[in-house]
Amino acid sequence: MASPQPLRFANGEPSVETEGGFSLAPEVGVGVAPEMLAILRALQDGERFLVCSHSRPDGDAIGSMLAMGMLLQQMGKRADLVTADRLPPVYRGLPGAGEIHTVMRVHGLYDAAILLECDGLERTRLRGLESMYVINIDHHASGKPFGALNWIDRHACSVGELVHRMVRAAGATVTPEMATCLYTTLLTDTGGFCYGGIQANTFRLAAELTEAGADPVSVARDIYFANPFSKMVLLGRALSTLRREGALIWLWVTHDDMVETGASEEDCEGVVNYALSIAGVKAAVFLRELPEGRIRLSLRSKTGDEGGHINVAAISERLGGGGHENAAGCTLDGPMERATNEILTELRRELDAPGA
Repeated sequence: MASPQPLRFANGEPSVETEGGFSLAPEVGVGVAPEMLAILRALQDGERFLVCSHSRPDGDAIGSMLAMGMLLQQMGKRADLVTADRLPPVYRGLPGAGEIHTVMRVHGLYDAAILLECDGLERTRLRGLESMYVINIDHHASGKPFGALNWIDRHACSVGELVHRMVRAAGATVTPEMATCLYTTLLTDTGGFCYGGIQANTFRLAAELTEAGADPVSVARDIYFANPFSKMVLLGRALSTLRREGALIWLWVTHDDMVETGASEEDCEGVVNYALSIAGVKAAVFLRELPEGRIRLSLRSKTGDEGGHINVAAISERLGGGGHENAAGCTLDGPMERATNEILTELRRELDAPGA
């Protein structure tokens, strides 16, 4: 990577001119984080980048990757977008989704690998990243500074929000295609504007993306009203196991359930929310048995008077996972009964804590 160009300061704010005509300047009314400025300089100085996110990518991961690729393209750079797992069907219609390739190993000469919402290289399940210059951009409560450059903003409602800040600071254009991808990150990582951490700025950003060309009705329809039949059959299996203990609720599916219903891994997304939607519930867990016998957990909690302060990210992190305060996940050793008892013990302890 070439040496960074010297910074100029205009009106007391940092900016830097690029050969492509971009002026890296602070966002209007927000200011520019030093970490973001360092990343933008790295993008300016490089030519070819790898863009990836965590395995089993969700709406925030996919939308952010696509928007980052569009930003790099506008800057005159080359970008390869990769993920270890295929995209869930509901996101395959996003603009540029066909440019994301499913691989298990990455190789080639890149100026940097840009990892979006990962707490470590292992979260990508991609081999070959170990020797690369890593740029880490995250907004999770469990985010860690594992990269050569790190920008972790736990107040952002999605990592797409951080990509949007970069787009504005770079002087790039939020096209209708980019707006659609960024709006998807906003909608999905707030749980349809239901999770904690939502601020007035969340809706200002949603309005700005809508004005830039995103269609909120179309995005919501494609994500929430385009489920495959197999997901509904699997949901029936899961709901038949529903168990409740006061403010805690849990449900599960076995590997046999997955096989018999013809469900895919992505069909499990959102199942836990059906349990959380029950009145009086403060925290919910969905457990899924993996082919090798380990148990994957999705945890959710409510905010406000009914939810108290059950921080499922803290619980997940103690168990080797991570996520947000109200939405997190981890993987435990099986069998199902053992994993269920382990997570319920943790949740009971949290529920009994003062302020819960």
